[in-house]
Amino acid sequence: MRGDGDGWAESPDGTRQWGRFGAAGLLLRAPLAGGGSAVLLHHRAAWTHQGGTWALPGGARDSHETSVHAAVREAEEEAGIAPGSIRVRGSRVTATAPSGWTYTTVIADAADQLRTRGNTESQDLIWVPEDEVEDRPLHPGFAAAWPALRATPTRISLEGIADTGVVAAALPRTLDLAGQGFLWLHSNGDGVGRTARISAPESVTEQTDLAGNVLFLTLDQVLS
Repeated sequence: MRGDGDGWAESPDGTRQWGRFGAAGLLLRAPLAGGGSAVLLHHRAAWTHQGGTWALPGGARDSHETSVHAAVREAEEEAGIAPGSIRVRGSRVTATAPSGWTYTTVIADAADQLRTRGNTESQDLIWVPEDEVEDRPLHPGFAAAWPALRATPTRISLEGIADTGVVAAALPRTLDLAGQGFLWLHSNGDGVGRTARISAPESVTEQTDLAGNVLFLTLDQVLS
């Protein structure tokens, strides 16, 4: 069923963007065996706008929806990703237009590389290692946003942690460092990227997701 967001937003400069109330897409990560992450990419059907390129599952936001709601709904419609199988970690506005139109990229994690089910808008859906995303012909908007969305693999050192099971159970996950970009935190694998450790109890602060759930302890430092 079509929502009320379907349609073009017209800008004063004559350009058009899809989504009367803006648009949103889901950047979904899942672990690789070596400690890095894979990203779910959507190969757009030839008949769609910018057909044949690779991007994120996403689309127009309806008037009653938040960007998170829209991105999660679109991922279910276009890729068969059940909302209960993912955890939202944050969001970024990654494109704007003179009309006030915005595109919001919602960042989420899955515990495993979930099975997908495409619809008529999809040629294919593939989990792609994060460092291979740029090897594909990307949708221009996604290509422009990708450098700021990419996450650095970071292995958590569990040395000195009394209950390592609690920490390991919270991993892997994406951590948004705001102006410093994203980290992909993991406790297993070959240690590519960076290494980080958890701060001492007296300096710990809590991080929460968009639903207010406590997620993780603040990192004391990230080591090169």
